[in-house]
Amino acid sequence: MKKEHKTKVRTWHELHAAERTFGQKIADNISDGMGSWSFIIIQTIIVLVWMGCNLVGFLMHWDPYPFILLNLLFSTQAAYAAPIIMMSQKRQNERDRLQAMDDYQTNLEAKQEIEELQRRLNRIEVDKLDKILAILESRKTI
Repeated sequence: MKKEHKTKVRTWHELHAAERTFGQKIADNISDGMGSWSFIIIQTIIVLVWMGCNLVGFLMHWDPYPFILLNLLFSTQAAYAAPIIMMSQKRQNERDRLQAMDDYQTNLEAKQEIEELQRRLNRIEVDKLDKILAILESRKTI
């Protein structure tokens, strides 16, 4: 039995994703995570538990109202999240630009092929008309 070697054709997006560096992958994963409902729900639960424990805590209030430590944590999170998300968006814009250029090149090639087909069809049509005219002229002389 002969083994068939299937060559997997990779899409433009797959090739671009494979070229990302380790840091770019981390930035994309963080952006994907922070831009999800799961993140919002989990963070909301953590905030509610944090506030509840500090409001109702009998033994220790590590961050009493107005929750200055919690605000500091949010500020730190935002300070790191914003540039990471911007890096991911910048890469997305670059990928979109390259993909648009690739699409444009494909469209140009398709246009050239269509124009060539149109020229061939016109030649075929002219050849057929010439043959029809030749047949008609040969019948006139008979």
